[in-house]
Amino acid sequence: MPDAARWQAVPDARAATEALRARYRASADRLRSDFEAYARDGTEPEAAEAGAYAYPAIRVTYAPDGVVPPLSSAFGKFESPGVYQTDVARPALFADYLTEQLSLLAERYEVAFSVGPSRTDIPYPFVLEGGASGGVRVDADRTPPSALARLFPTPDLAVIDDAIANGDRTAAGTGPLGRGAVGTHEAPRPLALFGALRTDYSLQRLRHYTGTAPEDFQQFILFTNYHRYMDEFVDLACERLRTSDDYAELVAPGGVRVDGSTPDDEERVKLSPWRRHQMPAYHLTAPGRAGITLVNIGVGPSNAKTITDHLAVLRPQCWIMIGHCGGLRHSQRLGDYVLAHAYLRRDHVLDQDLPPDIPVPPIAEIQLALTAATGEVSEAGDRKSLKGRLRTGTVVTHDDRNWELRFAHEAQTLGRARAIAIDMESATVAANGYRFRVPYGTLLCVSDKPLHGEIKLPGAANSFYERAIGEHMRIGMRALEILRRDDAAMLHSRKLRSFDEPPFR
Repeated sequence: MPDAARWQAVPDARAATEALRARYRASADRLRSDFEAYARDGTEPEAAEAGAYAYPAIRVTYAPDGVVPPLSSAFGKFESPGVYQTDVARPALFADYLTEQLSLLAERYEVAFSVGPSRTDIPYPFVLEGGASGGVRVDADRTPPSALARLFPTPDLAVIDDAIANGDRTAAGTGPLGRGAVGTHEAPRPLALFGALRTDYSLQRLRHYTGTAPEDFQQFILFTNYHRYMDEFVDLACERLRTSDDYAELVAPGGVRVDGSTPDDEERVKLSPWRRHQMPAYHLTAPGRAGITLVNIGVGPSNAKTITDHLAVLRPQCWIMIGHCGGLRHSQRLGDYVLAHAYLRRDHVLDQDLPPDIPVPPIAEIQLALTAATGEVSEAGDRKSLKGRLRTGTVVTHDDRNWELRFAHEAQTLGRARAIAIDMESATVAANGYRFRVPYGTLLCVSDKPLHGEIKLPGAANSFYERAIGEHMRIGMRALEILRRDDAAMLHSRKLRSFDEPPFR
C-alpha cells in the first residue's frame, strides 16, 4: 500500500489524539500477541505488512496564502510554512498534552491534521512488563536475546538522540534550519522535541530509577540531594491530603498509595521499598497531574543529568532544585537560603550538549515564586527580614566533592564569579531545563561554610536538619503551589526558545 494511502485525515485535535491512541493500541496489541505466542510454544510471527508494529505519527500541514503571522507566544506557533511531523509513544499517557498542543495550532492557523504509521517499530521490551506478558515468560537459556531480536523489533540506540533539542537538526535527515516545504519531497520538519523511541526509552528508565510509574509523575517537580527531605515531604503531603481537597493521593516507590482516609498513612509510605531505587520519587497527585513530584536525586551532577534527561519527555511545567549547599560568604549563617540568579557550570556532564559558554538565564516567574514562598513560610514578611535570610547570586556546581583540597586553584575562579554557594547538582538541573525548554529554579539551604571553618559536626548537624529541612520543604512546595495558582503557562518564557523551534511546547 502506498505510504500516502495509509494516512488518515482527522478533523481536529481531539480526533487526532484518539486516532493516535487507536493506532498505538493496535500496534502494541499485535506485538504483544505475537510475542506471547512465541514465548508460549515457539510460534514465529507471520510475515506482516510494513508498519504492523509501528508507532503512530501525527502530521500537521501548514500552507498559508501569505506570510506567516508573527506571534509572541513561546510555543504553539510556526516559524515557516511546511509539513510538520512526529511519531508518538504511549499517546494515552500524553493525551491531554497532545490535544492541548494541536488545539493551539488549530486555533491560530489554517492547518490540516493527519495520522498514520511512522517508520519506527515499537521495541518489544517497551510493551512488556519485566520481560513477561500475560504470565508468559521466555526461557533465556533456551531462547537467547539474539533470537528474539531476529523476530521482534528492539531499541535502536543509533537513532535515539537529542539532536532536535540540541539544535543539531530541525528535520530528519537534514542539517540545522532544514526545511520541509509544502509540496516538496523533503523530510517533514519536527513537530516536537522528542520522538517516540526517545520518549519510550525514558519512560522505561523513569520506572527503573524512581520505582514509580510514569503515569504518576506530576507537572510540578522538586529535586533534592538529601534523603531527609523525603520524610519531610511525606509528612507534609499526608497533612495536605487530610486537610485539603486540592490533592488526591500520595504515591511512593513500589506502588504504595495512600489518601486522606488511609490509616497510618505516613508509616505506610515510609515503609515503601524506596531503598531499592537509585532516585526514589514521591507523587502528591492532583487532577490533571497538577500535583507535586519529589525526586531524591542524591549527590552529583551525573544523577542530576540522568533524571532530567528522562523527566523532560513528560513535558513538566517546571522543576526546582531544593537541597544543601556550602555557603561561600562570611556573612552567611547556617540555615540561610540561596536563590540562584546565575550558575557557574563546573559539573562538565553537559559540556558536549550545551557548551559552558552558553548562558543559562534565571526564569523570573520562578524567582518571584521562590522569594514569595520564602517570605511567607519563614515569616520574614518584610523586605529587611527576608534579605537577612535569603541571598541571591551565583551558585557554583562542581563535579569534585573534594574541591576544597584544591582551594588555591579554585579560589580565583570562585572570586571572579562572585559565587555565594557551591553544590554538585543545581547548575546541571538548570542547564538541562534550559536545554529541554523546562522552566527551572534553585533554592538552596546553607548547611556548612567550608571556607570559614564552619563544618557539620554530628550533633550540630542533627540540630540543623531538624530545624531547617521542614521549613525548606514547605517553601519548595508552597512555591510550586503559587506557580500553579498563577497560571503555569506563563512560565514558558521565550528566552527558553530559539528562532527555529518545533511548534510543540
